[in-house]
Amino acid sequence: MSNRRVVLLLAAFVVGAVAIVASALALLPSGRGTVSNEVAIGGPFQLVDQNGNAVTQDSYLGRPTLVFFGFTHCPDICPTALFEMSQLFEALGPDARKATGVFITVDPERDTPEVMKSYLGSFHPSLQGLSGTPEQIAAVTRAYRAYAKKVPTQGGDYTMDHTAIVYLMDKNGRFVAPFNLKRPPEDAAAELRRYF
Repeated sequence: MSNRRVVLLLAAFVVGAVAIVASALALLPSGRGTVSNEVAIGGPFQLVDQNGNAVTQDSYLGRPTLVFFGFTHCPDICPTALFEMSQLFEALGPDARKATGVFITVDPERDTPEVMKSYLGSFHPSLQGLSGTPEQIAAVTRAYRAYAKKVPTQGGDYTMDHTAIVYLMDKNGRFVAPFNLKRPPEDAAAELRRYF
C-alpha cells in the first residue's frame, strides 16, 4: 500500500471521527446545566424504637446519625460494628449526646422492640434499635439502598445476608458518606465532631 493511500485513509478516518463527535455534541442538551452525581440514600421511614416509641427520619434531625442495618442473631459483623460504635461514643465523652447511632434490624420476625432492647443493653446508650413490620423494614432498606436476604440454614432455621455499611447522615438527615469505624475511636470521634 502506497504512502499516499495510507494518508488518504487516515484523512477519511479523521473526517469521519470529527463528524461523529460533532453529531454527538449536537444531541446534548443546550445550556450550562450541571449533571448531579449524587445518589439518594435515606428518606422517609416509620419504625419503632426499642422502647416501643414510634420514630421517623425526623426524630434524628439536629444531630449527625450513624445508621447500621443488621440483626440480633448475627454472629460477628453486627456485634463488632455495634461495639466499635460504642467505643466511638465513649471517645466522644459528654459530646456523645450530640450524635446518635441507629441499629435497624433486617430481621423483624425475630427482632421485636423487646429483643432489641435486651440486645442493645450490652452497648453504649447512644445506640437505638429500630424495628417494624416486614413492609416497613423493606421500605427503609430500599431507601438506604441496603441489601438484606433471608438465608435458610440447617434444622429449619435461617440467617440474614445484609449490607454491612455504617451510613453517616448529617444533622439535616442527608447522607454524607460511609463512615469508617476501623480506626482508633478517637480518630472516628474527631471526624464525627465535624458534623455537630
